[in-house]
This record gives sequence, structure tokens and C-alpha cells, in this order.
Amino acid sequence: MTASTTEDRQLRFERGAHDDAFLLDTYAKLLYPRIIEEKMLSLLRQGRISKWFSGIGQEAIAVGATMALRENEYILPMHRNLGVFTTRGMPFRKLFAQWQGKATGYSKGRERSFHFGSQEHRVVGMISHLGPQMGIADGIALAHKLKKENRCTVVFTGDGATSEGDFHESMNVAAVWDLPVLFVIENNGYGLSTPSSEQFRMKSFVDKAVGYGIEGVQVAGNNILEVYGTMARLADSVRENPRPILVECMTFRMRGHEEASGTKYVPRELFEEWGRKDPVANYEAWLLKHGVLSIAKRDEVRARLKEGIEEDLKHAFEEPEPVPVKEQEEGDVYAPARPVGTTALAVDPGATGAPEKRMIDAIQEGLAQSMERHPHLVLMGQDIAEYGGAFKITEGFVERFGKDRVRNTPLCESAILGAALGLSIKGMKAMMEMQFADFVSEGITQICNNLAKMHYRWGQNADVVVRMPTGAGVGAGPFHSQSNEMWFVKTPGLKVAYPSNPYDAKGLLMAAFDDPNPVMFFEHKAMYRSISGPVPGQPYAIPFGKARVVRDGSALSIITYGMGVHWATAVQKETGTDIEVVDLRTLVPLDVETILASVRKTGKVLLLHEDTLTAGLGGELAALIAEHAFEHLDAPIVRVASWDTPVPFAVPLEQGFLPRERLKAAVERLARY
Repeated sequence: MTASTTEDRQLRFERGAHDDAFLLDTYAKLLYPRIIEEKMLSLLRQGRISKWFSGIGQEAIAVGATMALRENEYILPMHRNLGVFTTRGMPFRKLFAQWQGKATGYSKGRERSFHFGSQEHRVVGMISHLGPQMGIADGIALAHKLKKENRCTVVFTGDGATSEGDFHESMNVAAVWDLPVLFVIENNGYGLSTPSSEQFRMKSFVDKAVGYGIEGVQVAGNNILEVYGTMARLADSVRENPRPILVECMTFRMRGHEEASGTKYVPRELFEEWGRKDPVANYEAWLLKHGVLSIAKRDEVRARLKEGIEEDLKHAFEEPEPVPVKEQEEGDVYAPARPVGTTALAVDPGATGAPEKRMIDAIQEGLAQSMERHPHLVLMGQDIAEYGGAFKITEGFVERFGKDRVRNTPLCESAILGAALGLSIKGMKAMMEMQFADFVSEGITQICNNLAKMHYRWGQNADVVVRMPTGAGVGAGPFHSQSNEMWFVKTPGLKVAYPSNPYDAKGLLMAAFDDPNPVMFFEHKAMYRSISGPVPGQPYAIPFGKARVVRDGSALSIITYGMGVHWATAVQKETGTDIEVVDLRTLVPLDVETILASVRKTGKVLLLHEDTLTAGLGGELAALIAEHAFEHLDAPIVRVASWDTPVPFAVPLEQGFLPRERLKAAVERLARY
């Protein structure tokens, strides 16, 4: 389709087989968000609300697309898609409470505008970063496909957001995996104030579809009947033949990006031109012209909608403000654990006569047993299928569990993390393997702003485990050796596990898959094949937040985790000092009681970790100990960590960087104090 024919169709309504009842119902659905918007702008001028993102001029896209979907199909809208929420039947009173930050809103006052979701209405809201919602749509569509549900998913984005990497990654994944997603691009000519000419060079977004090997369709976005008809046809098609389709809806935004930004950057003639293509006014005029709608009926519909809005507003303004209660706020950051029956072993594994296994074998066994216990668990990552992953942990899994559940991915960390969240929204579980923990920076938005915040924002759990091969000591240089656990320790909503031995690795991994919250699971690469220990063959879980006293002692305490545990036990043998070694096991949740008990027992504490000194976990632990056990200290708190540099490549430099060589002197100095 060319731009001229699309332009012509903005005002050319085709009745087709639609009866009067359908046409009138469509009119009411299209009119409702417009009347709400007009009221919101009035309230904004009165100073009774603080902010508003207007979708006036674009209502036909949101309403038409939502009408085209079935009630059990998910929609992922943006902040100008009020018509999605109203057409899905979400009560205006509760929507207004949401916009006002009231306790009775969908996010209990924790989120603004349309940054929320509702499982009841199959709506998954956006975040401000513009783009991550497309990866989530991939995951929801993947779940539909794996469950053979013959359903379609619709996700919205604007022309500006198509410059984000998430757009490319998500389109590419959907194309490679033949996912039933309709990617709806609302092309209104501007990304906030930046015109299309300064955003991209192609003539239309349909041209981009070719590059992904998928279909592209351009729609007259202000024509409600064309939007509905096209979307209904495409939705039916992808239900039967799963695949993604790019749908470019040509439209225009008649207000500013948000009201405070104004519209001075837009030529006035564009407002005049698109004002003549108003989706509500033109559809109403067409209905009146053809006798489907009378003046009396029009006035009746408008009056009914306005009356309902005013009634809801009267109550919504009276809704209570949220009250900050620390226990409640912190309690909603994580989804409650759902016990599924894995045995928690508290005994010394060595006493069970369990066979010796390397750490890599223990992780592989825990992963395989989790796949058996959770039939809806899907593994995703680069080269994890036939190749078995960079470290061969998933070797043989394709033969055991099939390619649907053990999925090679393109090199697109953000989209796959989003897809993992989408699977969780559909009640499934997902694991993503980072090829190296360093590469997680490509997906930091999905982890820290989507996965971590999802339950706090609107009660949706993120049942995702991210496996993180981490650590230095193998001469891999600055991009394959980082200890980046603290990026996630400080992000509420994530759990962080870091085992130091095979027994803990299997038990903590199985606990991670039992947990409905996102877990960052760190695995030290240098330990994969160098550390062995007894590991029971049966499934078992180690509860998060339970540290292990590796060695009792009375002279001083070393609080550590990961490779630090082995450094600490080695230096104890080397010096003969009566050191108590505490292995944290999980950094979030943190076993504060065991830490403080050890400090109170020995009176001296050394905090050891492979991460860099500045802003490492040792600083946080030092503050914790100083605040809660200061009177029990017989010496200053000592931190031993890596230098504050990137991880160097050359082995002599790397050995100097790591804290191992400095540990003995620090222990002897603290013991003498």
C-alpha cells in the first residue's frame, strides 16, 4: 500500500457486513476514551490532576485493535492507548484512582498513568523505557504457541520507540520463532518533539518488515472500521498460522507528548490537516449520514457516558490516599513463595554417603531435575541447545526435553529476558543462561526495571531464573571475568544466589526454580570443573537466606561467598588461625542473624569478596555490623577485595587484581590486633 491510498482511506468507511448494532457499539467504544480525555484536560486546567498523556486523534487504533482480539488474548499498550483499557471494560473509577496514585488503583499508588497491568483484563502495561514491552509480547506469544492455544498477542509501540534496540531484538526473535504477535506501530510523525525526518530514513515502517522476513501492513489509523477489519483479519490469520506481522497505523497526535510539553514544535498546518481526519468526528458524521445514528441517539450516548464519568469521578476523588507502611511496602516487593514439595536438606551432605560430583555436574543435575519437576519450564540462551552451552551444562538436554523447551536464541539478551517475563505472565517458568555474566548489561533494563519491579507494581510475579557464569582467575580479561553481583543486590525485587560448592549449587538452583521471583544465579566459572563434593542424587532445595558456617572458630570471622569461601579455608590452614568461615550462599535474601552471631562470637571480622572493593558487598556488611554489633567488636572491620580496576587479561596482572594474595597478611594483621 502507498501512503496516498492510506491517506485516502482515512475518511472512507466501508460498512461491509456489519449491522447497525455493531456500528453503534463501535461508536460508543470509540467515543468513550475521547470523552474521558476531554474531562481529564478540563481537570488538568483546573489543577485537580497533575499530568496527562493525551491520545486524542489516535483513539481508533487502540479501540479497533482491542475489539479485534478475543478476551483471553493479551494486549500490551502504551501510554496513549486509553482505548485499550476502556474497551477491555476496566472501570473508569479504578482507572482514575490509578492515575491519581490512590490506594485503590491497580498499583496501590506505586505507579503512574498506564504503567500497570491487569491479569483479569489480559492487559500488560508499559514502563517508561519504551520498547521492553515488545519482548514480553514475544514471551506471551511463545507460551500460546507451546500450549497450542491458537491465540494472538498485540503489542503497541510508537514510531520513536522503533529506534530502540528492543524493537529490533523483539521483531527478530518473533520472526525466527514464528511467534503469533501483531506489532502495532502508531506512526504519528513525532517522537516527543523529534520529527520522523530526524528519526529514520525509510519511507514507511512496512519497509522494515522485509528486513526481518515478515509481513508488513499499513493501515489508515484514523479509520475505526479499517483498523478493526484489518486487525481482525490478521489476528485470525496468525492464530491459524503462527507468525509475526508488523502493522503500521498512520495517525497523528493532536496534543503534546504530555500536556506540559505543548505543541509549538509542530507546524500549524499539520493540525489543520489532521483535524479534518478526526477519527471520532468523521465516524460519527458517517453514521449520521447513513442513518445508522440519529442526533437524538448521539446525544443520548454522549450524555450516558458523561454521566457515568461524573459519577465515577465523584467517588474516585474520595478514594483514600495510600498510607506508607514499611512492612506492607517491602512485603509486596516479592511474590510469596509457593511450596512445591522439594525436600530441604539441612544435614551435612558428606554424612549421607552422597556421590562426589563436580560443580558443573551438580548444576546440570539440578537443572535437569527442575525440568522434570516443572513441565512448563523453558530454557533459553545462546548456543544452549545442540551445542550444550558455552560450558556444556545443557549438553544432551535437547534429546531429553525437546527443542521447544531448550531453545537457542539470537544474540539479543534484552528480548529474551522480556520473553522470559512473558512466559511467566502466562503461568510458565523460564530460565535464561547468560553466556557470560558480563553480557547481562545488554538486558539490564528488563532485569532491573521489568523483572524486579513487576510484583511491586501490580502483583504480577516474574518466575525467571537468570544463570550467570561469573568470576575471574581464568585469564579471560575484562569482558568475561567481572563479578557484577552488586548490580543486582541493590535492586529491590531480585533475589541473588551465589553458591560456593556443588551441594549448594544444586540445592540453591532447585530452590530458585521453586521460587516465583526473579533470581540472579551466579556460578563461578573457575569452580565448574575444579571443585567437587558430595551431592545427593535425589531432588532437594536449600532455602534462600540461610548462610552456612563452613568452619567454627573463635579467633576471627571471615564472612564471604563464592570463591572467597575457598580462599578463606585455604588461608585458615595456611596460618593455623582459629577462623570461623561463614558462607553467605545467597546475597538476597541475606542471613543477617548468622552474620551477627559470628561477629558476636569472635569479636573480629574480615569481609572477603572477589568483587571490587568500592561499593562491593563488604561495604554494606561493614555498615550492618557497625550498626548492630559494634559493641562486640574487638578490632576494626577489615575488607579484602579486588582492586578498583577492570579485570586485567595477563595472568600476573589478574593475580595482583584478585584479593587472594592479600588475604593472608590481612588475616595475620587482624589476628594480632
